[in-house]
Amino acid sequence: MKALFAIFSLLLLVSGDAFAGRTIEGMVKAVYDGDTVLLVTREESRLKVRLYGIDAPETKKPDMPGQPFGEIAKRTLMYKIIGRRVTAEIVDIDQFKRAVAVIRYSGRDVNREMVAEGFAWAYRQYLQGAYASEYTGAEDRARSRRAGLWRDPNPTPPWEFRQALKGGGKRHGRN
Repeated sequence: MKALFAIFSLLLLVSGDAFAGRTIEGMVKAVYDGDTVLLVTREESRLKVRLYGIDAPETKKPDMPGQPFGEIAKRTLMYKIIGRRVTAEIVDIDQFKRAVAVIRYSGRDVNREMVAEGFAWAYRQYLQGAYASEYTGAEDRARSRRAGLWRDPNPTPPWEFRQALKGGGKRHGRN
């Protein structure tokens, strides 16, 4: 099993594009934050997955403060899929060698649900095709209902929050 995991990991590192477009089934064993999970496949391979097309508020880490709604977004994602068998439709491999995927549970698009419930932004920079209109529409509706993070009159998008922490940007809203 460890050899299979090593081979799978090596393949991800060497030829990330080869996995784009694949669907993998697995059990969600961990939720790191509102947009990143750990899947374990039937073969016991472990795969860190970044949810495609969304960006959730940052959670507090030892070397970084969190954002408002970061912990709530994480708990919401945990409630939806921890310990459950899901499918991950891999769209890409990111710069951190994580699979970037649309997560589905019982046919539902979990990524879209997180945006629709106000626990993530539609990550417009990376959205393409039908997902772009679905996710941005879900965000617009959540914003108009003041759902989740949209209760804050001027929430700071995670990409601006991260940039501000690096010293290269200006923060907006509560932090």
